[in-house]
Amino acid sequence: MTPILHTEIEQYLLQLNNQQSSHDTIGRKMEQRAARDDFPIVGPIVGTFLELLARSARATRVLELGSGFGYSALFFGRAVGAGGTVTLTDTSPALLEEAQQFLAQARNECVFEYLHGDALELVATLEGPFDVVFNDIDKEYYPEVPQHAFSLLRPGGLLITDNALWNGDVLKPTDAAAGGVASYNSLVYSHPGFQTSIIPLRDGIAVSQKMQ
Repeated sequence: MTPILHTEIEQYLLQLNNQQSSHDTIGRKMEQRAARDDFPIVGPIVGTFLELLARSARATRVLELGSGFGYSALFFGRAVGAGGTVTLTDTSPALLEEAQQFLAQARNECVFEYLHGDALELVATLEGPFDVVFNDIDKEYYPEVPQHAFSLLRPGGLLITDNALWNGDVLKPTDAAAGGVASYNSLVYSHPGFQTSIIPLRDGIAVSQKMQ
């Protein structure tokens, strides 16, 4: 991944984040698993930011489009707390099973739901409203997400998208992935029902609020 932030700034933010002890032993185990297998995760800085966003939105119901082995769900689970629900989706049953094993050890009281299948097909079967939709599916399909998320979100709810800067390749897209992310960004910024900002943390986090 091409760094969006200067390496020293990234390390500074990580050191500050560690002072909060914002994730527990399970989070560190998940980070070690990701590092061992070179599996992409949002990382602790963005994870803490996701938790903060969900808390600020007073979220009790979160939908993830593309969950992997559940790292981001760990942070959303803390945000929604007791009585809240985080719905994970992934095309890999093995990853969902791994997520279930990790999250069963997490110290929170929310409910985790696990849905196997293509996220864009699964959303058609779900009923809103959700407070947060987190988008981390295959990048070429990003442009299909805003319409689905808008219909599922409550007014004031958040659509949060990972990899919104895609290694900087959104500047001059040369493949389907970069083109998909660039198209997504254009769609959410021009969508009359969303107000959007991209935060240049890690690989870029796009935050879009559904307008009242």
